[in-house]
Amino acid sequence: MSDLGFQPDEAEIERRVEALLFAAAGPLSAADLAARLPEGVDVGRAIAGLRARYQGRGVELECVADRWRFRTAPDLAFLMTEEREEPRRLSRAALETLAIIAYHQPVTRAEIESVRGVSMSKGTLDQLLEMGFVRLRGRRRSPGRPVTYGTADRFLEQFGLGSLADLPGLAEMKAAGLLNMNVPAGFELPSPARPDGEEEDPPGDDEVPEFAQDFLRES
Repeated sequence: MSDLGFQPDEAEIERRVEALLFAAAGPLSAADLAARLPEGVDVGRAIAGLRARYQGRGVELECVADRWRFRTAPDLAFLMTEEREEPRRLSRAALETLAIIAYHQPVTRAEIESVRGVSMSKGTLDQLLEMGFVRLRGRRRSPGRPVTYGTADRFLEQFGLGSLADLPGLAEMKAAGLLNMNVPAGFELPSPARPDGEEEDPPGDDEVPEFAQDFLRES
């Protein structure tokens, strides 16, 4: 049913944003939320209101990779423990490769090997792609048009980062377990937030948020 010209007030907009976030199958960006709300509403204000209202509650509103989601309060995580299969562990080569991609993206396979100083097996990148930590960025506009790689949202979620700009320095990375190995010769930490420029052709598919099936069913 449509609003038939009714312009919801601030409390109603906050209520609708709350409903969207609970119903969504994954985190939603401000643009995702705005697309399902009346034109011109202040989504940022509604999010700020929800964050304040849920602060200290059993569930809290958090931002991951510039998208919003509700999650169990960290101090209550013990209530959600369950027996499950041990997750796959990344090899030393995969950790090194992931760290290089995170700080040098967009980066080609040859550039990764140049930083590490050793050849890389195809299985290393395949594992990172399969686990959702890495994605294909596009193709470099250079001879041979090599594929470029970058981190995916799963990488930010795994390490609790709001965006690539929140990547820690070398010491912090080791303390967090992201670099629990000897750093290869030549490894540096350039800014991950630099502009991509025009040296690669990005993929054309846009990511579309998924909602629970019943939520999208039209009445």
